[in-house]
Amino acid sequence: MVDLGQGYPFGLAGRRWALPVLLAVAVFVDLLIYDHRYSVLATAQSPATLAVFNFITRWGESDWILIPSALLLALSAGAFFFMRSSPSRPAFLELVWLFGFIFVGVGLPSLVSNLTKRIIGRGRPDVFAQFGTLSFHPFAGNFDFESFPSGHTTTAFAAAMVLGFLAPRWFWVGLVYAIAVAASRLVLGAHYPTDVFGGALLGSLGAYWVRNFFARRGWGFERLPAGDVMRLPMPAMRRALRLGRA
Repeated sequence: MVDLGQGYPFGLAGRRWALPVLLAVAVFVDLLIYDHRYSVLATAQSPATLAVFNFITRWGESDWILIPSALLLALSAGAFFFMRSSPSRPAFLELVWLFGFIFVGVGLPSLVSNLTKRIIGRGRPDVFAQFGTLSFHPFAGNFDFESFPSGHTTTAFAAAMVLGFLAPRWFWVGLVYAIAVAASRLVLGAHYPTDVFGGALLGSLGAYWVRNFFARRGWGFERLPAGDVMRLPMPAMRRALRLGRA
């Protein structure tokens, strides 16, 4: 099982950060050189395959995660605020931390991705014939020039990491989902490989940053003396569930 307890993955939080950074740069440069070639290969699929990936790519949109988590966060916060004399109040606080982490852990990287792609203004594969792979129109407000990074990929990898932090046994399910969404953006010709790679890094590291932010404040996570981060148990919620079954 992947160790998700580290402050950041691949030793980025320690002294050996240079090697993974250099490796990421090397991968990015390789993809950048062959961006168009890889994009052409990815899009050469049958209509049936395109239909499958067109369905998969919809799950890279953030609404299906952010709207339910925001509603549950608001309900939990409201219950915690108004039920001050209730013995279940600590359980609602735990739910505030839980749904707050889901909302921010996915929403913040997605927001950064959407802002970044508008600032950079890279042309999508659709405009390659006219502008090439390295065409930039910052702040154009044009969908065709919002390619880097991939927003769907950012959301999917952030969601996968959030799931892994909360339920490590389900991390591989989340990772398969994220990879499928990332692949769909290539197959459908919406992004270049570098866009997807950038989105995967932003979503993953962004989720780590949010988790570490929560851990520093004791909001559902705890930073251990050795530097690792672990999810705090939810005893009040478990007690409430046991009482509900009684």
